[in-house]
Formats: sequence, structure tokens, C-alpha cells
Amino acid sequence: MRHLTIAMTGASGSIYGIRALELLRGLADVETHVIVSPAGLRTAQLETGMCAEQIRALADHAHSHRDIGASLASGSVRGCGMLIAPCSVKTMSGIANCYDDNLIIRAADVCLKERRPLVLMLRETPFHAGHIALMDQVTRSGAIVMPPVPAFYTQPQTIDDLVTQTVGRALDLLGFDLPDVRRWLQDMEEEEPATADSIALKTRSASSGGSEAAQQANPVRSADRRSRLHPVTDKLSSA
Repeated sequence: MRHLTIAMTGASGSIYGIRALELLRGLADVETHVIVSPAGLRTAQLETGMCAEQIRALADHAHSHRDIGASLASGSVRGCGMLIAPCSVKTMSGIANCYDDNLIIRAADVCLKERRPLVLMLRETPFHAGHIALMDQVTRSGAIVMPPVPAFYTQPQTIDDLVTQTVGRALDLLGFDLPDVRRWLQDMEEEEPATADSIALKTRSASSGGSEAAQQANPVRSADRRSRLHPVTDKLSSA
């Protein structure tokens, strides 16, 4: 059984942490631990309408942001890594400076000292020199800074497609190979090469809600995965 920690802070992009928990629910060999800061809960409520109980129900175990005596605060407890999605600059600063005043930063510090993967989905842009210096500092300590910049080679049709692909790539860095992630060329070698006309057609179709032909050409979302998504966050598929 692999133990993975998902943390959510107050930066915009709470759907990234929520989607990570949703995707991992379908894996039988994964035990998820979630930590959500007070600011993270407030942002999640604003952005998704989900309350603390709904988010915590997506994980196998939920921990208080202030419980620095929790199991995750000890390197003796085995784990396969940690994803902070979204990660605020404040949290990244705490990690960079080893200022372990809450469980999110302490658990991240444990990952670094035990040489376990730590992925930070930093969600504040644009960056000034101070932000970039902190990114450099945490990277030198072993963390992976991954701002959730969407990829468009998958020809996404919905916001949900963008979110799922981005979260899937973050989970790649933690050793999870999910069927929801589309791979460059590997998943597209049987598709017809894109042309200027076909790209223009897909763009017009997406802007008007998507055509049946475009959806068939890009079957990113499956009925099986939709059944695993929370009904609140599944509303994004119609965006």
C-alpha cells in the first residue's frame, strides 16, 4: 500500500487538489492523507462550493492543519511522497526556510529530509524576484516546483480536460501512471495529423460547446472516470 499526502493551501486552484484525490480514489493500492489549511478551505468553498467534510471524504485519512503531532510529521512513518495543490507562496516560503509551524509545511519538510518526492503546484503568477528565489531554494532542497501550466497538444475540449491532464502530470512525478493522462505521440499516433483547417474547426467547436465529431476525435474523458468524480466538481465538464 502506497501512502500519499495531498495538501491544499489558500492559493487559487483548489480544484487541482480535489481532482488529485478523485483520481487516486480509483487505485486500490493507494492510501491518501489530506491536509487543508483554513485559507484552503475558504478558497475551495469559493471556487467549487465544496465544504470541508466533502473534501475530507475524498481521502482515506484527514488531518488537521494545526496537528503537528500527526503521523505525517514523523519521518519514521513511511510514505511515497506529497503533492501540494495548490501551493501558495506563503507555504513555499515556509518550506524553503524550514519554518515548520503547521502540518503542511512539517510534512513537506519530512519528505525532503527523507528524500521522498515533493511536488508543489505553485499557483501565483506573475512572479517577482522573491518568488523565483524561493522556487530556486526549494528546488535545491529537493522539491519539484510545477506551476499548473496547461498543455494544449491534447486538444482539450473542456476545463475539466485541462485540470485532469495537469493533475495527472503532477501525479506522474510522484510515480502514479494514470489512464486519464494523454501522452505525447503515444496516445496520438493513430490519430490524423492536425492541419490548420482541423485546428480551426476544433477551436470553433470548443467555443460553441463542442461538436459531436470533435468529442469523438478527442475522447479524453470516459464514462468510467466521470463516475469517479465528485458531482460538484463534475460541473466543470460543461464549462
